[in-house]
Amino acid sequence: MTTPDRRPTALGAWVAIGIGVGAALGVAMNNLGLGLGLGAAIGIVIGLATSRLAGREP
Repeated sequence: MTTPDRRPTALGAWVAIGIGVGAALGVAMNNLGLGLGLGAAIGIVIGLATSRLAGREP
């Protein structure tokens, strides 16, 4: 029995996850704008890295 291939995760999903984590960090740091910016940047980096590792362009 073969396992199905994993469905690729979209870059937008990683950005959304990053923004969510960034919002939590921003609240913890009492600076929501900085947290959202950091979260979006982290999400973009992770999304691009996983896209490249999967062998496809974003």
